[in-house]
Amino acid sequence: MSSGDNSGVAKEIEKLYAAVPQLHNIFYIKSKIGEGTFSSVYFAIGRLRSGEDAKFALKHLIPTSHPTRIAAELQCLSVAGGEDNVMGVKYCFRNKDHVVIVMPYLEHECFADILHSLSFEETKEYMFNLLKALRHIHSFGIVHRDVKPSNFLFNRSLKKFALVDFGLAQGTSDTKIDLLKVLQPKKQDGLVGSSTQRSVFGERNFNVHSAVTIDNTTLKAAKPSKTIDVTTRKLATRKTVSTKSTSSAVPKKAASTCQTSLTCDCYAKDQVCNICLARTRQVAPRAGTPGFRAPEALTKCPHQTTAIDMWSAGIIFLSLLSGRYHFFNAADDMNALAQIMTIRGSKETIQASKCFGKSVLCSKELPSKDLRTLCEGLRSAIVLPNGNQHDIQKQRAALQMRIMENQDGWFLPESPDITPDSPAVVRSSCVSTSDNMEQSNHNGWDRVPNEAYHLLDRLLDMNPATRITAEEALIHPLFKNMR
Repeated sequence: MSSGDNSGVAKEIEKLYAAVPQLHNIFYIKSKIGEGTFSSVYFAIGRLRSGEDAKFALKHLIPTSHPTRIAAELQCLSVAGGEDNVMGVKYCFRNKDHVVIVMPYLEHECFADILHSLSFEETKEYMFNLLKALRHIHSFGIVHRDVKPSNFLFNRSLKKFALVDFGLAQGTSDTKIDLLKVLQPKKQDGLVGSSTQRSVFGERNFNVHSAVTIDNTTLKAAKPSKTIDVTTRKLATRKTVSTKSTSSAVPKKAASTCQTSLTCDCYAKDQVCNICLARTRQVAPRAGTPGFRAPEALTKCPHQTTAIDMWSAGIIFLSLLSGRYHFFNAADDMNALAQIMTIRGSKETIQASKCFGKSVLCSKELPSKDLRTLCEGLRSAIVLPNGNQHDIQKQRAALQMRIMENQDGWFLPESPDITPDSPAVVRSSCVSTSDNMEQSNHNGWDRVPNEAYHLLDRLLDMNPATRITAEEALIHPLFKNMR
């Protein structure tokens, strides 16, 4: 960290002390260890009543956080935390609109730094403990909504794990967290889940699009259907009039105020007509990190369950098996869905979307990929470290795209095939020495069982209704010796 960064952090720590004076007498804040959209996390030493010093993580929530949201996060930590790899809470300090949550400190590794050195056994252990944490919070009716490596702390030497950050958590219909019931989606004008994002509490969330409601009267004066050209899109979605779901808990009431007698003119076209533009937008929970959002979240399915956490766990497992992180990186929801299609297939995506009341259109048929072939192909390719870390990451991302292109020709038909002679790319077999082979064998990546890819397939099930649960995943044959 540069001197400029150090001085900046020092000023932030001074401001924190000024905002919450109670911290002065108890904690010596040493450094800043994390920062998110809604909070900053600091490492501190605290003096206990026994006279001993202990390490703590101090999470300072931004002042615009709504009290109900803060209280809900605290309740998740206090009720469900402290066991089964779920972070607990020690104290909470408040001064005016500043809130600091004090949690035990777990020293941990950066996921990207250790990804390529993890053995397969360590990968199994990592996933088992992640699923254990998810089973625990799901038993309380908590949907985490932001499962990703940076929110699942891993101390490699101590073999300790902790699921953290419940700032975006939501409750299931039968949640045991009282304050999450307050934050559950409201039903307005026949729409389920009109607005449940944190932005409703005055917070700015760049991942949430505001809903635009257009009155029915605009339809009467609407001119003959005029379309807006969006030919640059590879995908188009059709907002259906009725909301359907595999769950009986979701009403079958009309999801739009648009007159049902009006016929859409743009279905199956790369265009959007005035009739569709005049329909009330369906707003559904979308909180989460790009690259880890489930298909039902990307398509604004109003009825979302703990299955979205299982999808995110599947993406983490995909990164572990393929050695590629971040695996998906898209600028918007439709591109994110298109990237998922390149792995899971267009037919599978379209079929699954029908189960939760959505109609997805793809301009090309994309076959699903064999997960073992994909992961082994990505893991076996080595990108030579020519340049700084940023350049290396770009090389790896380019390699991943080229491998995917080579398998189905979807992105660019003229893309060059990957060969052992490609610049900056070699196959492990071309550079392996006997030591490297021994290390590979020791890490166990040469004998990954079929059960691993079967579990990955179940975690990345496009249909949330049939996606494996945490409870089921923990008794999967992959973990038969870890019960």
